[in-house]
Amino acid sequence: MVDSAGRRVEVPRRIERVFAAGSLATVLLYTLAPDRLLGWFRPLTLGEREYLPARFTELPVVGRFIGRDHVADPEAVARARPDLILDYGSVNPTYVSLADRTQQQAGVPYALIDGSFDRMPDAFRLLGQLVGAEARGQELARYAADTVAEIDRRVAGVAQDRRPRVYYARGPRGLETGLAGSINVESLERVGAVNVAAALGRGGMNTVSMEQILLWDPEVIVTIDANFNAALRQDPLWREVKAVKDGRIYLSPTLPYGWIDFPPSVNRLIGLRWLAKLLYPAIFAEDLRPAVRDFYARFYHQEPSEAQLDLLLAGTR
Repeated sequence: MVDSAGRRVEVPRRIERVFAAGSLATVLLYTLAPDRLLGWFRPLTLGEREYLPARFTELPVVGRFIGRDHVADPEAVARARPDLILDYGSVNPTYVSLADRTQQQAGVPYALIDGSFDRMPDAFRLLGQLVGAEARGQELARYAADTVAEIDRRVAGVAQDRRPRVYYARGPRGLETGLAGSINVESLERVGAVNVAAALGRGGMNTVSMEQILLWDPEVIVTIDANFNAALRQDPLWREVKAVKDGRIYLSPTLPYGWIDFPPSVNRLIGLRWLAKLLYPAIFAEDLRPAVRDFYARFYHQEPSEAQLDLLLAGTR
């Protein structure tokens, strides 16, 4: 095969055991072919387990090559006898070098797949071909393409001066955010929001100051941190921000995976609909519950209960 980095990788004709190199690849593989997943990159939390079928939650923890914790040893990975090592996400010289080095050390083919929003359908098709699940890959590719196309079409009619200025807050103090072009805020940019942190230029995640946030004065704040979400309304500095004054603060669902990022994998598809409804309620007036129920059943292989739906959408108000 030729992967997204242009690397020629010799792979077995039949691939049944796949080691996911990081969290993004784990989510991609789990949604498409969970029976091919060798194991989780870290222990699942109790909350995550509730949204996944029991037969998959019992998979072992095998670690990962991408990330700071639970780093896997190439020799230990080789002993687990995977047919393929899969990475999904940013494709740049750093990840290409890691792929080449790990492939040599472990003696296992290592494929890189582009994780950008525009290439998501291609990722499903390519992985489906690799693991012998072409029909499933085509199904999820159509869902991804149709979802993005629909959001693009409906947002296109929103005038530029009516697109909200949004700050994505991460971390316990809300001072971590994604710069322009960051995979972590790709969802915001996809729904036409103005990422206020883009004023600092292009890049990945970055720590900013409270002074910068006050200067930007965002109209909307989106966060994944429940503690920060609970505390910022009581903080005298944050209370000066327009989004806080207007009550436009939204806690993104994170179970079993985040709707904005955490990780920024295919789980972001349902987050697109959630963001669109928050930012343009008059255009996206439909009830989210059917779409969430369908997405979870289709991608996570388990339909959420009504109580779980209530919990997931509790931050949307």
